[in-house]
Amino acid sequence: MLDDRQTAAPWPTAYPQGYAVVDVETTGLARDDRIISAAVYRLDALGNVEDHWYTLVNPERDPGPVWIHGLTSDVLEGAPLFPEVAEELSARLADRVLVAHNAAFDWSMIAREYARASVVAPVEQRLCTIALAKELRLPLPNHKLASLAAHFGVVQQQAHHALDDARVLAEAFRPSLHAAARGGVRLPLLECRPLTEWSDSPVTPRVGYRTARQPNSWRPSRKRPACPYPNPGRYQKEKPLKQGMRVAFSGDTSIDRELLEDRAVEAGLHVATSVSRLTSLLVTNDPDAATSKTQKAKSFGTPILEESAFTHLLRDVAPADGAVLPQQASPPPPESTASSE
Repeated sequence: MLDDRQTAAPWPTAYPQGYAVVDVETTGLARDDRIISAAVYRLDALGNVEDHWYTLVNPERDPGPVWIHGLTSDVLEGAPLFPEVAEELSARLADRVLVAHNAAFDWSMIAREYARASVVAPVEQRLCTIALAKELRLPLPNHKLASLAAHFGVVQQQAHHALDDARVLAEAFRPSLHAAARGGVRLPLLECRPLTEWSDSPVTPRVGYRTARQPNSWRPSRKRPACPYPNPGRYQKEKPLKQGMRVAFSGDTSIDRELLEDRAVEAGLHVATSVSRLTSLLVTNDPDAATSKTQKAKSFGTPILEESAFTHLLRDVAPADGAVLPQQASPPPPESTASSE
């Protein structure tokens, strides 16, 4: 077996000369959500680590689902604002390909923060490790970071901590890069087009949400295959979602509804068109709306989650009963200040 610092053939000249493996934690996934922490591992052309950097970022708003990322308003209060870290982040991204797990999301959040600060992000290309795993045809049960890490024997120590997620991805990216080089696989590079203008949406009682479709717009239902997993029951607060849970949606969502439903189905959830006593949870950005779904959910005692919390939970859906989760080590001490190696 080859050492992962070597290749069986000359390194492809078309491959980039440097990478910036990035992970950001955010207040949510909508257009007006903000970055609350960021980490960058700089890698050379062969995927070897050069250094790393991590910082908290004050989002100047509610931190979102604290029970997922662990960053409270008190922790973030003294953190620098994004314009104060933009120069350091730029130095670490410049002249490198941005690498992330679901890179479209990380890039969109970074691009928006730069646009708010009236600065152009120095990123020309990005590479999504989900797309690379598909190009390599890796035998993964799903496309979560934990599954990619387990495939390459990388131990995930603290999920949803930007620095540890970036470390895990950097360690899993190097053997992926070498496998691509050995097999002559084209890297799935995409162009990054920075935002040059930004206009904040008017502040509303529910900051961070932007309507993805017009109210009362008609959308035809789609026939979906039956969920292969049994319903494990209702969602329990501060616990992960589990495959087989029945999820219903109500009202407008910041992410296109069909895309949100597709993500839920891909994660192994059952998308329900109505609410019943068997519904595991209802996702809505307006739990006080007098819709039939919210009223039924309240009468049945069905848990209700906002979209941002639900989309964060979608990152780590627990397998159905009988499946085995990748083993994780105890988490490292939390970092609350910017640092570099």
